[in-house]
Amino acid sequence: MTENAVLRLRADRLARATRPFLARGNRIRRCQRCLLPLKQCLCATLAPVAARSEFCLVMFDTEPMKPSNTGRLIADILPTTTAFQWSRTAPPQALLDLVASGDYQPVVVFPASYADPGRTVLTTPPLTGKPPLFIMLDGTWTEARKMFRKSPWLDGFPVMSVDLSRVSAYRLREAHAEGQYCTAEVAIALLDLAGDTAAARGLSDHFSLFRERYLAGKPHHSGSITADESESV
Repeated sequence: MTENAVLRLRADRLARATRPFLARGNRIRRCQRCLLPLKQCLCATLAPVAARSEFCLVMFDTEPMKPSNTGRLIADILPTTTAFQWSRTAPPQALLDLVASGDYQPVVVFPASYADPGRTVLTTPPLTGKPPLFIMLDGTWTEARKMFRKSPWLDGFPVMSVDLSRVSAYRLREAHAEGQYCTAEVAIALLDLAGDTAAARGLSDHFSLFRERYLAGKPHHSGSITADESESV
């Protein structure tokens, strides 16, 4: 099993759980790495790619354990991706150390309309100087808004707002509103904008295969799921 930051975070979250986590479709026998049904496992297809850009996933509570989560796809393709459990009052010290290290240019990826007046908003990633560190708030749209509003330790960093003009391909958890996209889709766009085209292509291929196999593994597959809010950034 290939290790990555999200798998480690998932293992830690499971170890701390006081009761079983029962995601929708919990009766299906799943690969414990990719969380797809065993017959749809895509672990053998993983092809990591190097990139200048770095990603930091700040994940809400049980998000690492959800089969529909797409943030972990980023860690599949970009092995240096970091992942942390979100906490309003006690963020992990390793996360605070990472964003303060001076090795990167941290930016918080979120729609510009939610940024306070006076906060720096970027529409293209920094292409010179230190590598960008894209901080992704990974959860449902409601959870992502909460993380954005209640993470004062991120307030000093610019907001990176991504405009995806194409229609979202994500139908695992339907978007809450027009203009909201899943974590992997936004990461693909960021890599493209940052000039990491090989990584963007690799993540796009991985996301497409994940979506195809996830939906194929659902009983009575109809091509869309409407019960949950989507993870959005």
